[in-house]
Amino acid sequence: MSRVTVLGGSLVVLLGGGAIVALSIGIRQSFGLFLPPMTESLGWGRETFAAAIAVQNLLWGVTQPLFGAAADRWGARLVVSVSALVYAAGLYLMAITSGPGELFLSTGLLIGLALSGTSFAVVLGAVARAFPPESRSLALGLVSAGGSFGQFAMVPIGQAFIASYGWSTALMLIAVLALGMVLLAGSLGGRGESAVAEATPAASVGAALREASGHRGYRLLVAGFFVCGFHITFIGTHLPAYLTDRGLNPQQAAGALALIGLFNIIGSALCGYFGGLFAKKNVLSLLYLARSGVILAMLMLPLTPWAAYAFAAGMGLLWLGTVPLTNALVAQVFGPRYLGTLFGVVFLSHQLGAFIGVWMGGWVFDVTGSYDLVWWVAIGLGLLAAALHVPIDERPLARAGAAR
Repeated sequence: MSRVTVLGGSLVVLLGGGAIVALSIGIRQSFGLFLPPMTESLGWGRETFAAAIAVQNLLWGVTQPLFGAAADRWGARLVVSVSALVYAAGLYLMAITSGPGELFLSTGLLIGLALSGTSFAVVLGAVARAFPPESRSLALGLVSAGGSFGQFAMVPIGQAFIASYGWSTALMLIAVLALGMVLLAGSLGGRGESAVAEATPAASVGAALREASGHRGYRLLVAGFFVCGFHITFIGTHLPAYLTDRGLNPQQAAGALALIGLFNIIGSALCGYFGGLFAKKNVLSLLYLARSGVILAMLMLPLTPWAAYAFAAGMGLLWLGTVPLTNALVAQVFGPRYLGTLFGVVFLSHQLGAFIGVWMGGWVFDVTGSYDLVWWVAIGLGLLAAALHVPIDERPLARAGAAR
């Protein structure tokens, strides 16, 4: 296979994967806009909505290794296509929900499964196999930035739909947009072979999992990614409500959420770029430390619209930058052959953190009338994650018969 062919195929995977992640994550990150109108219209407390999102995130995490393994075995194209159809069905059922059970079925079960098949482990696994090690971190950063662009684009669209048509019709319109992922799935590859030369991979997916579970650095990555899930899902779901509770209007709250996506277009690309220049574990450690600093600054300063925008910009630079760095680090140590599976396990920890973060936000607010306790927990967890990444060994794992 010629270098031109490889590069051309890589570009198609890069652009298509970025667009899929933009739709999948962008739609998901707009759900916080629906918390106030849905709970007010249906007469629920915030904990009900938050619990459904928590179930979604938990299921997304639990099934992510399975979807990653399916993509490694049968190809990302098939997995994304089927999952996109499930995503659209879940959004439609969410639009016509009338009780908590229906919300848990649509928002929790169906969309949770769909996210597993249209997001990071599946798409980034295909992208990682399409690029050589020297450009892989940057490529993963650019595709992760697609998720941020999706948030930047979908949040204003979602808010406009809600304002113009109400929350139910807004969700139906977004379901139509989700079907675009079916068309984009054709840009991704088939089975999980790498298009570039790599060291000999583990003999099987089971061997790869056993190998990774015995690696201290992998276990530390798993623990650290729990904190990422706690941060972004708590903030993504509860920030609009937090800001409106503090006196901002819904448009300003939606603007802040959109700014997170805008600035993380820059942040994800930069994190991918810096991951190619410096030790990825050190970039990750600094990222988590900076998150705690940004949250602390928001709590200490008076909350004005401009302060909210500044918080959103700072958090946006740090938002999904963990994803390309963590994904590239797993590929660097273990190779890309079973990356969908191995990153899926790491992502399970992320989603456990997401489950606790989003549920805790709703529960603490309903009990205390404030989100303050959860913000302070988020600061402490950021400091812990910064410390966890320091001792990770980034050296590629040596195997019998591996290329050196």
